[in-house]
Amino acid sequence: MSDTVAEVQRLVRDRLMARSGEERFIMGAEMFEAARVMVLASLPRHLPEAVKRQQLFYRIYGKVLPISG
Repeated sequence: MSDTVAEVQRLVRDRLMARSGEERFIMGAEMFEAARVMVLASLPRHLPEAVKRQQLFYRIYGKVLPISG
């Protein structure tokens, strides 16, 4: 489902694809980092770092982080 007009979708895609591969890669990396920061900010502050990493992995990838031992 989309509430965006097809013409606007095409314009946005055209503008994005007009950027270089490097620029698109950097945009993706910056968006991923922003999402990472938001997820970490939503976690309780008292959690140990290992648990924070597990929760971050789960919320981003939807899978339990395997514990190496």
